[in-house]
Amino acid sequence: MNKITAIKIMLWLLAIVMLFHLSILLRIIPYEITWGGRLKRVSEMYIFESISFIINLILFLILMIKGGYISKIIPNRVVDIILWIFLALFALNTIGNLFAISNFEKFFSVLTLASSILLWIILKKEKRQTHNRA
Repeated sequence: MNKITAIKIMLWLLAIVMLFHLSILLRIIPYEITWGGRLKRVSEMYIFESISFIINLILFLILMIKGGYISKIIPNRVVDIILWIFLALFALNTIGNLFAISNFEKFFSVLTLASSILLWIILKKEKRQTHNRA
């Protein structure tokens, strides 16, 4: 898979995840099934879900820059550093979700693992091919 395809898949996944968080914020989806059932008040849900939405939006915008869909407002090196941080977070989150209590939370380990793999594809350096001239 090439980088552009990986970026497009990540953008679609993030759009779906942001819709999920927005659905929780709008109370279409009950917040009790998220965050391992640890949220006890609506005010907690608004804080956690707002932060989650903003973080996903930042990743979305960074990937839009990386893919060349929006103008580069930050240097490529900074974009790559941010993506490496997200890769590490997704990898750690995958482990955390595997040990979650609910199956709903465990399901997200598939999504975070896929995100980790896609980010790896986006970040890995392409090998330069050398041509042997005879």
